[in-house]
Amino acid sequence: MSPSKPSPQEFLAAAEPGTRVVVRYRIANGLTDALGELVARTEDGCTIRTRHSDVVIPLPLVVAAKQVPPPPPRRAPRQQQ
Repeated sequence: MSPSKPSPQEFLAAAEPGTRVVVRYRIANGLTDALGELVARTEDGCTIRTRHSDVVIPLPLVVAAKQVPPPPPRRAPRQQQ
């Protein structure tokens, strides 16, 4: 039998700060995602630094979480001809 996969909360508790993650969590009208760098974690929650802001997510609201690869490099702007 293979070892069981950690819960999303266990994954976040074990992830090192600086890890790029995506976290799906509950909000008032359903679910949403936060994609970015894990910058902090406590017993009750975690903070993800997205492109727009830091998002503090209470762990009981997390339904899924995983590590993701670094973003692709930005493309150079197109040259006008």
